[in-house]
Amino acid sequence: MEVGRVCVKLAGREAGKKCVIVEKIDENFVIIDSPFVRRRRCNIRHLEPLDILVDIKEGADSKEVEKALRKAKLI
Repeated sequence: MEVGRVCVKLAGREAGKKCVIVEKIDENFVIIDSPFVRRRRCNIRHLEPLDILVDIKEGADSKEVEKALRKAKLI
């Protein structure tokens, strides 16, 4: 799982929604964000990675994530 990977949440109240990995904490946890999912720490077991990779830098803010998703036509 790398920064910029688009995933679908599998667990929690936001299950089924798309998000982007913004930062990698360690081998089990990442920070995710998107207009549909609030920024938070998430276990990688709760994410299903998609084949889509957006161009963002590590630690990008919510506006940059939204802009990258719009450019990739995911919003």
